[in-house]
Amino acid sequence: MIAYCFFSLKLSTHRRYWSPVNQFRKFILIVVAATSLSAFSRAANDPSPTRLSQTEEIMNFSLLDYKGKYYELRRSDARVVVLFFTGNGCPVARQSISKLKALRKRYADRGVAIWMINSNVQDDRDSIEHEADEFKEAPLPVLIDDTQQIARMLGVKRTAETICINTSDWAVFYRGAIDDQLVEGAQKPEPSEKYVEKAVDELLAGKTISRPMTVGRGCLITFDEEGATGGAPISYSKEIAPLLESKCVGCHSPGNIGPFALSSYQKVKGHAEMIKEVLAARRMPPWDADPRFGHFKNDRSMSLAQKKLLLRWIDQGMPKEEGPDPLADAAVSVSDWPMGKPDYIVKFPSPQQIPATGVLDYRYVDIPSPITNDVWLSAAVFRPGNRRVVHHLIVRAKYSKTPGLAEDDVFLTAWAPGIDYQGQSYPEGTGKFLGKGATLNFELHYTADGKPETDQSELGLYVLKSTPKLALQTHAAYNPDVLVPAHEPQAPSYAVCGFKHDSWLFDLAPHMHLRGSWFKYEALYPDGGRETLLSVPRYDFNWQTIYRFAEPKKMPTGTWILCTGGFDNSARNPSNPNPDKRVTWGDQSFDEMFIGFMDVAKIPPADISEAKQDRAQKE
Repeated sequence: MIAYCFFSLKLSTHRRYWSPVNQFRKFILIVVAATSLSAFSRAANDPSPTRLSQTEEIMNFSLLDYKGKYYELRRSDARVVVLFFTGNGCPVARQSISKLKALRKRYADRGVAIWMINSNVQDDRDSIEHEADEFKEAPLPVLIDDTQQIARMLGVKRTAETICINTSDWAVFYRGAIDDQLVEGAQKPEPSEKYVEKAVDELLAGKTISRPMTVGRGCLITFDEEGATGGAPISYSKEIAPLLESKCVGCHSPGNIGPFALSSYQKVKGHAEMIKEVLAARRMPPWDADPRFGHFKNDRSMSLAQKKLLLRWIDQGMPKEEGPDPLADAAVSVSDWPMGKPDYIVKFPSPQQIPATGVLDYRYVDIPSPITNDVWLSAAVFRPGNRRVVHHLIVRAKYSKTPGLAEDDVFLTAWAPGIDYQGQSYPEGTGKFLGKGATLNFELHYTADGKPETDQSELGLYVLKSTPKLALQTHAAYNPDVLVPAHEPQAPSYAVCGFKHDSWLFDLAPHMHLRGSWFKYEALYPDGGRETLLSVPRYDFNWQTIYRFAEPKKMPTGTWILCTGGFDNSARNPSNPNPDKRVTWGDQSFDEMFIGFMDVAKIPPADISEAKQDRAQKE
């Protein structure tokens, strides 16, 4: 527009065409040119009002990249985190990748991390991976902001916008273009100003940032229901309350394990900012499986559509229509036995005494089974008595007379923080055998909480009326040679477990301690195939989740389960009790373990024949 104005003026002057009409036209063109220049100047110096201020602390967030690797802002050990917003096919973003790689090389030893983030609704994980494959040489991580929450939070409107974060105070010290070479539809042969490089150099040198903001250049990002109040008003009663009831209220209700109750509209409104934060950080709902792998019947995560719905409702100002509050009657009452009263209840002979302080050894309590005949159990469920001090509870059925575990001892069940608090039956069609004369061997682990406590946990046993089709067993792949060096943020570990018979695999339960970072199960099939069964990019010791397959998986004879994982023994791990300590295998939470538990059942001969036929048909 501006170029056209000046071109017209020059042409009219050259022709010496000075009619009154053309003089008026000249005047209008000058005004338009001046107005356009003024608008351009304001755009360059007046950032969007939705953006964070330069001194405002950025809320913590975490994202997965297209490979399923977990990234969390507050757990980065970098001095500076550079965020570059990208999008599939954006010319400015694609031509900036070489610049980002050059920045990574320049600051390789100076504590600068560079993350690309894709917030485009039209770019799914597969297409992002396909685009990233074009830049395989020294690839950069591409994180997926599928809810667009991070782009909204940071006020990003275009791809190729770059945001530099100082991790000493978690504030933005520069935002805008990488340099002045590329703009929408044009570019210089070489940049004359390298904005990001200069800003990072100034920060690392302890200098004042001379230019903290420039105009971002790139493709506009289309947002779902654009704007904080865009789209049709969302119904609290019909949409939000039912969503919270199904995903949150089970824990966040009076007397349950959530730290606060979401028992009314006012309670939800009062915790709205906290809800946004835990969604951004992927802490809630507590489900850490990568959705790309496996389908699980106890999946308690929110879908992408549900997250967007909840976030949009909060951005709309949390409207509530007139009428009764559905959450007022939705609170889940605490039941002693959520599955109904057990057939048998086993109590400790006397309450366990837990001292106020100290490191407490495991305790073992033997109690004769209350069942005097051979039975099959449909479930064994713990009711922890004092959750402030109970770290975990395990019970096994022992038949041996000698100390230690014998081959015929049976693992019945366990409880730890995060295991389904409402109880869970064994998989349908299965059961565990409890023979007459068995001794129930309880393993008890307590942690002191600063004052003397007592615990009177109980075990409920549910008996099947007939013999089940399948005998359920609990197997484990474990690595007793765990070694985690001090200050190591990515200490790897692995373990394997094999199948000697065609078997059904029902669930997976990774177990590590406070330094656990990530965990993955893979099936290595005898025909050479390999399948990821479960990937947990962010392992959380506070949620010892059992991942139950929607349908059991067939494991042919000769299949191996490979468990891989990693430990974070750095100071950035907020759960780390002591990053200065070299850690090995041990019982206490400040020691480490690496175990891949799984429930399996040998397939009877008739079913084996059917399974082979199924495989033959697939082949």
